[in-house]
Amino acid sequence: MKLRKEYTCPLEITHDILKGKWKGIIIWQLNYNGRASLSTLEKEINGISQKMLLEQLKELKEFGIVDKIQYEGYPLKVEYFLTEERGKKAFEAFKIMQELGKDYIDEKNKK
Repeated sequence: MKLRKEYTCPLEITHDILKGKWKGIIIWQLNYNGRASLSTLEKEINGISQKMLLEQLKELKEFGIVDKIQYEGYPLKVEYFLTEERGKKAFEAFKIMQELGKDYIDEKNKK
């Protein structure tokens, strides 16, 4: 992922790092699964291709939101998890955004 060279606000870079259809869902799944393999994430995230999942995980890893453990042996086993510092903070931000969305839906359904 390419980032802009200049930002006028920290929220801009946060948006650029976390934007997209899948990153929030990946972060959400990793929070509830703890550690998850690629195949587990692929099964739990409807509609995502393995290629897209790998791309999104790579970008999240670049920014310190996700990390992975690669185990020795065959078959190859890799588990992804949220980092304590940035990953957990990102989850808390998505949790707040989900609450805002729920409030909006509830208001709209009352009308």
